[in-house]
Amino acid sequence: MSKKLQGNGLWESSRMMLPQHKEQSMSALPQTAPPTKKEFEMMRKSIILPVVLNIVEKKSIEVEMSSQTLKPLYSAAAKVLANTIRADVQQSKKDLVERNIRVFEDGKDDSLLYYHYVCRGHKDRFMMTKDFMRDEISMQIGVYAKNLIAALQKLVNNNR
Repeated sequence: MSKKLQGNGLWESSRMMLPQHKEQSMSALPQTAPPTKKEFEMMRKSIILPVVLNIVEKKSIEVEMSSQTLKPLYSAAAKVLANTIRADVQQSKKDLVERNIRVFEDGKDDSLLYYHYVCRGHKDRFMMTKDFMRDEISMQIGVYAKNLIAALQKLVNNNR
C-alpha cells in the first residue's frame, strides 16, 4: 500500500468506505423494536401462570389431606383446574419461543419482583409489585374456577 494512502482516513485495510455504503450496511442490521402490548401481556402471563399452578396444586394436596365431607369433589375440581392451567403454562412458553422472547427473573425485595427480557434482540427490564402479583393470581384462579363451573353447568344442562 502506498505511503500516501496510509493514515488519511479514506482507506481501511485495502477497502474504501463510502458514506452510501456505510448507510447501507447500517440499515442492513436487524432493527430491534420494543415488545408490543400483547407481547408484554404474554411475558406477564408466563410469569404469573406457573405461580397460579403452584398454588392450585398445593391447595389440591391440602384438600386431599383434610377431613372435609366434599373432599373427593374439591380434590377432583382442583386436579381439573391444575391440568387446565398446566396446559396454559406450556402454551405460554411455546408462544414466547415462537416470538423469540425470553424472560428472566432478576431478583426481588420486600415489595417488588424484577425481571429482564430479550424480545427479538431488544433487551430491557421491568418490575411487578407483589400486590399486583397477588391480585393477578387471585383473578386468574377466579377465571379458571368460573370457566370450570360454566363447563360443569353446560354438561348438566346437556344431560337434562
